Amino acid sequence: MKIGALAQQFDVTVDTIRFYEKQGLLATAPRSGAGYRQYGTGDVQRLSFILRAKAIGFSLQQIRELLAIEDNKSAWVCADVKDKVALKIQEIEQQRAELQRLQQALQQLHNACCGGTVSANACSILAALAQAEPV
Repeated sequence: MKIGALAQQFDVTVDTIRFYEKQGLLATAPRSGAGYRQYGTGDVQRLSFILRAKAIGFSLQQIRELLAIEDNKSAWVCADVKDKVALKIQEIEQQRAELQRLQQALQQLHNACCGGTVSANACSILAALAQAEPV
């Protein structure tokens, strides 16, 4: 399968596939006599793995670690994989807490603003953002 067909199958760009190759997540595909990259079933399965892992929030480094386990399953135990998922859950919980903090700060700014036709010279949101102290 050529790179364009692989990209189309997964609804990604050709550049995305090249990027994953450069990052070492996908092996560099062998070339046909005409110079086209040729991808096999293993490449299709690997790209599917990468995209599913990415879709649920794993970073490239985390995907790289999961692929290392996938490539050598007999050297690992399920607890190793579960630990990686637990760390990702913890990371997401931290991000959610930060997003909630940001939402509260924005809500305070929003609530403090009159939202009227008064000149922006008197805008409480702009005044709060101009302060040296965090919102």
